Amino acid sequence: RILISLATLLVILFVLFLMLEFMPGSPFNDEKLTEAQRVLLYAKYGLDQPFFVRFFNYAANMLKGDFGVSYVINKNFSVTTMIVARLGVTIRIGLQAMILGTVIGLILGIIAAIKHNTWIDTLCSAISIVGVSVPSYVFALALAYFVGFKMGLFPILYNPAMPEKSTVLPTIALSLFTIANIARFTRSEMIEVLNSEYVQLAQSKGIKEWKLIIRHALRNTLIPIITVMGPLLVGLLTGSMVVEKIFSIPGLGSLMVLAIQNNDYNVVIACAFVYSALYVFT
Repeated sequence: RILISLATLLVILFVLFLMLEFMPGSPFNDEKLTEAQRVLLYAKYGLDQPFFVRFFNYAANMLKGDFGVSYVINKNFSVTTMIVARLGVTIRIGLQAMILGTVIGLILGIIAAIKHNTWIDTLCSAISIVGVSVPSYVFALALAYFVGFKMGLFPILYNPAMPEKSTVLPTIALSLFTIANIARFTRSEMIEVLNSEYVQLAQSKGIKEWKLIIRHALRNTLIPIITVMGPLLVGLLTGSMVVEKIFSIPGLGSLMVLAIQNNDYNVVIACAFVYSALYVFT
């Protein structure tokens, strides 16, 4: 599995290089630069070398933890340093959204299963459908306008002086997809477990309902839910790009969007590769 993972990451890196090769534009789009100056810049950064030479050089440097330097955003600044400085905020918001989404999703799923085929079950299912169907950036815009702007409860833009309050709105926006998925899985698994023979036997022994759910039903319900939590967590990290941009969060997602807009090749490849590595590792 480790060898397959390493091979997968190598293929991902190659595909990223290939995609950027066909990407229109250049890191040096400044109109003030002459053609001769562009040629010198390409030679300075090794961009005038053949594709495979550049790829293998980059892969070799990457194994040493060197993702190259930024061409546009922070000229000649280490991309590795840029990523390390921003990765913490992205992981923090992702973990917060995961914890919030899992807790609320479990509660909704358990309630829906216990109240199966009632209006409460229908309401919980409707919330799940909305959470899955509506993109997180739509929720982010709605929260920014109503909760941040109209009510003024939390800052709309990220404030380093108030990191806790600044991450509340993006955390809620990202967690809704997790809430919906966890609630759906919990409901379906809980209904199946509650109808199993060992739970019916426990009921016949007169065990209280809350003990039956927590000690017997929930334990077995959590097995498939834990399995899907890994991909959901990485989905939160990778899906935070637009949300980070909306709330001006200095995270990895907003850095990647900025790098794509400016054709900063090394930053784009490094950010995309880190996301891929997180996914494969999880």
